[in-house]
Amino acid sequence: MKKVPLISSLFFFLMTLSVPATRAQDLTRNDTGSVIDISGFCDSAHHWYDIRDEDHVINPLPERKRYSPEDVRDIADNILLFQKKNGGWPKNYDMLAILTPAQKKTVLASKNAVNTTFDNGATHTQVEYLAKAYTLNGDERYKKACLKGIDFILRAQYPNGGWPQFYPLRKDYSRYITFNDDAMIGVMQVLHHIVEGRPYYSFVDRSLRQRVKTAFEKGIDCILNCQINENGKITVWCQQHDDITLKPRWARTFEPPSACSFESSDIVMLLMSIDHPGKRVIKAVQSAVKWFYDSRIFGIRADSIPAPKVSYRYHNTDFDVVVVKDPKAPPVWSRYYELKTNRPLFCNRRDRIVYSLAQVDRERRTGYRWYGYGPQQVLDAYPAWKKRWVGE
Repeated sequence: MKKVPLISSLFFFLMTLSVPATRAQDLTRNDTGSVIDISGFCDSAHHWYDIRDEDHVINPLPERKRYSPEDVRDIADNILLFQKKNGGWPKNYDMLAILTPAQKKTVLASKNAVNTTFDNGATHTQVEYLAKAYTLNGDERYKKACLKGIDFILRAQYPNGGWPQFYPLRKDYSRYITFNDDAMIGVMQVLHHIVEGRPYYSFVDRSLRQRVKTAFEKGIDCILNCQINENGKITVWCQQHDDITLKPRWARTFEPPSACSFESSDIVMLLMSIDHPGKRVIKAVQSAVKWFYDSRIFGIRADSIPAPKVSYRYHNTDFDVVVVKDPKAPPVWSRYYELKTNRPLFCNRRDRIVYSLAQVDRERRTGYRWYGYGPQQVLDAYPAWKKRWVGE
């Protein structure tokens, strides 16, 4: 069993920027044998290693090593260990961590906890991995745990088709329908793979497959119903929508109701993956693409620069982020755009909205990603999609 050293904080940060959490690849092979895509675990692992969280039942130990991607059975066994009795998983642990016996005992003792979530890649990523692990080695434990996870996903769905961030529900913003960090879209990707008949879900029987199909269709309806409509102008989506009214809502105190480019990109990519889309889906995609096109920002880029090391409550940083003028820079998008005006906006903690990155406190400048290029993947994919489903 090959081991690899603990991956650096920078690696996890870059992985969360460059690898969409919703991407779930088919089984691939390398020179050492069969492996399964592990990119979906990177966000939670990054949070475990680099962001302090008092809710962790175990914390990473210095110089501990991690499993290599080809150690499928060891990784899958870790996933079984972290699964709660209700079928879901907590967030912000590394599924590739090589745990000590004492750590395993502590995790096992927390099986009854209900801190189960879809945030930061939790639950839907484990379900996908277990399905592929079962296909590779036929271990019935992985099949059983995967089916239990699918059942958890179905139970967590709202009647209107949406998913909260946490289930069982909490009495805070996590009750809202959550597109942030691919929570709902990650779930929808898993359901779509089952509906599509991906080979690694061949063990899902007809009855469960029908339940999944119904849940997926309800989820699409919810997505379409959440799309922001301002006086007849359809745009994109907020990071979180009210679980009753479906309107954009505040989440954390630096996550205001707004049109959100990052989450909307993944939503549109999901919609464009639907075979034979209906008129509502086509209209939703076309409206969002127009918004992406109109909301491009030219002539700037966001650079990380060295800065004195500072320790904040949730993270340490030895860099800062500044906006640099660059006429040759590719189009970039702000994370948030103000509702009604479509003006790029930013936010500090305590609900304080500002209109430039320089006005954001360094703690949030370095602890959150305010500019990105995600919508470009939509604009690149759109012409072929349009030709196939709409025509020239």
